[in-house]
Amino acid sequence: MSNKEAQASHTQLPILALRNAVLFPGAVMPVVIGRGKSKRLLESREDHRTTVIGVVAQKDKSVENPTPEDLHWAGCTGQLIKVLKNGKETYHVVIRGVDRFKIKAFEQEEPFLMAEVELLSEAGAEDHQVDALMRSLRESAVDLVNMVPELQIKASDIQDEFEHPSRLVYLLLTHLGVSVEEKVEVLEADGLVDMLNKTLQLVMQQVEILRISQRISSEVKGELNKSQREYMLRKQLKAIQRELGDLDGEGDELAELEERLLKNELPEDAQKIATKELKRLRSIQQGSPEYTVSRTYLEWFADLPWTTQTEDNLDLAHAQEVLDTEHYGLQKVKRRLVEFLAVSKLKADMRGPILCLVGPPGVGKTSLGRSVAEALGRKFQRVSLGGVRDEAEIRGHRRTYIGAMPGKIIMNLKKAGTCNPVIMLDEVDKLTHDWRGDPTAAMLEVLDPEQNDTFVDHYLDTPYDLSKVLFIATANTTDTIPAPLLDRMELIELSGYTHEEKVNIARRHLIPKQIVAHGLTEQQVTINDDILDKVIAAYTREAGVRTLERRAADVCRRVAVGVVKEEYSEREVTDEDLEEILGGPRYMPETVERTERPGVATGMAWTRAGGDLLFIEAAKVPGKGKMRLTGQLGDVMKESAQIALSMVEATAQEYGIERSAFEDNDLHVHFPAGGIPKDGPSAGVTMYTALISLLKDIPVRADVAMTGEATLRGLVLPVGGIKDKVLAALRGGVKKVLLPEKNRRDLRDIPESAQQELEIVFVSRMDEVLEHALETPPSAWPKDSTSAVPPAVA
Repeated sequence: MSNKEAQASHTQLPILALRNAVLFPGAVMPVVIGRGKSKRLLESREDHRTTVIGVVAQKDKSVENPTPEDLHWAGCTGQLIKVLKNGKETYHVVIRGVDRFKIKAFEQEEPFLMAEVELLSEAGAEDHQVDALMRSLRESAVDLVNMVPELQIKASDIQDEFEHPSRLVYLLLTHLGVSVEEKVEVLEADGLVDMLNKTLQLVMQQVEILRISQRISSEVKGELNKSQREYMLRKQLKAIQRELGDLDGEGDELAELEERLLKNELPEDAQKIATKELKRLRSIQQGSPEYTVSRTYLEWFADLPWTTQTEDNLDLAHAQEVLDTEHYGLQKVKRRLVEFLAVSKLKADMRGPILCLVGPPGVGKTSLGRSVAEALGRKFQRVSLGGVRDEAEIRGHRRTYIGAMPGKIIMNLKKAGTCNPVIMLDEVDKLTHDWRGDPTAAMLEVLDPEQNDTFVDHYLDTPYDLSKVLFIATANTTDTIPAPLLDRMELIELSGYTHEEKVNIARRHLIPKQIVAHGLTEQQVTINDDILDKVIAAYTREAGVRTLERRAADVCRRVAVGVVKEEYSEREVTDEDLEEILGGPRYMPETVERTERPGVATGMAWTRAGGDLLFIEAAKVPGKGKMRLTGQLGDVMKESAQIALSMVEATAQEYGIERSAFEDNDLHVHFPAGGIPKDGPSAGVTMYTALISLLKDIPVRADVAMTGEATLRGLVLPVGGIKDKVLAALRGGVKKVLLPEKNRRDLRDIPESAQQELEIVFVSRMDEVLEHALETPPSAWPKDSTSAVPPAVA
């Protein structure tokens, strides 16, 4: 087809955009088509063989839906030789280039691109200048082919006579490894002479680059060996970039990284590793994945605070003031923290025991650690250990793994920016382990003051000094903490709060915090003492104060709604408001209701959430003297039940209980809340009391709760968690608690206000328990209801 004919019949052409290629006249190019506009272009043509389209290149290959502004406006008309549909998504197309063109204007963008084009002339084939340019182009092209044998062109092909000089240009540009922009410049050249000039310049430039590369190769040939191959290639690339004046600034970046490493004052061992790694990094090609791994490793060395630290404020008065301001009560805990700071001031360092705050949720363990950091003037970081089961999360991954990173300790030191922060190890009792390792084993080194100055993270692979870090751990219980790890920590127990303490905490901290959080002022919402007492007693039952804070937030939200609706400008919360906001009371004293019938006794239990009341129910049903236990009990508690039954059988005659009560009945002991596992020996006394109450048909006093381990000899042994249990009894409306005599030493831990409100009785034998627990004590039973032990018969 001549130019004149094409211009007449193809002034308007559908346009196909290529991402990273240029089609030249006479070239045959396979293309995979999968974009929407391109597929619609093909589907709009009924006869592909007679279809002529315009093929242009994109400026940015990442653009998925190019517009006219994203395209080069010079291209080549193409004829579709073959069109194959590959599934529903793509077409495989073969296109042969025909003529150069330049787009004059785009006619449409949807459903595919259409443009008005002007075909470009290639006149001037007989000009002497053209002959001279052709000769130079052939000579340079032959040199290029001889220097790069892998080019798919033969020197004989270049020497052949072409029907038109432009065909040599198209042949060379089709195989020449130059950019799309440079190829498009040749394609849109104004006339044949301009086209030959631009092509000759590109070919000569490639030849010159290859000559420089060969010279560099000969210079470094004497140094070449197997281990230096990558270094040589990198040096060649830099030399080429230097000749072209196209350095990318990598040297400046590495120089900056080296300067940061020097400023960070690394320890001697770490400095040696960093210097060696930096030297290795300079020899790695920047595009290599290994380059990124090595660069990231050095960035960690540069960013970690090896020697940077904050100055400690060891003013004990200031520390006491901060602790008292932010936490009400907890005097024992605050005294221990101040003692710790005092010793640290005298020793002039922070080496010492690792503190572990143990207590139920919501009593302020994490906030105490934050207060210690504030008092010292140190940075604070919190590490959540709940559910951590991979040792690498503590000690880091080795660099041989893809995506390797340091462990939680090193990561938080980087975040803190100092080598002496306060790091709170939250929920240390929730650490678990599986096939990936035991994280508690890794914590042994972290929390050992004698060896954590040489802690080795697997990622860094060099010792890091953790001795300046103040670690404070928290836990709800010590049962799940391995003994070696527990041995490295000093336990500080935080028990639940009394009613009075909760009132003060709400007044000083919770209510003001929620008022501010909801955009109110203290004048707009008023909660008097009676309302606050009712919220604590009837709407919360917990050792901490988290639920209390949520209830305060409920009240503030409702007041905020009224203020915004302009129903009132300020509000004093009343009993009616409280029931409307929070609903009816959620917790009521249930000891009277639960113990009104014989066979039910109130025990005191300890849980991870603090103390709680435990109502133990006993019943007898017709049977053969067996014992049934329900309530998801552990082995220790089952054994306690057997001991209690044996005790009852041993004292049956003494208390006037017929033998038939055991032989003709099964005794069923049930622990309510059957979905919760229960274990431990401290319910033995309560089970014995419930069985005696059942068999004697005498109710247990509703205002009495008890705890203690029973023995077969009728003794009451000490148990743990006394403070939490007593506070739980106080919250449940109990007036008298029975404790083992040997737990008298724990009386000092019980708040003075609780001791004043409760009658605390210490007992050492089971008969003493019955005297205080049953509504009709054994001493008041009719004499004929008991019988002495029968005399022995000779």
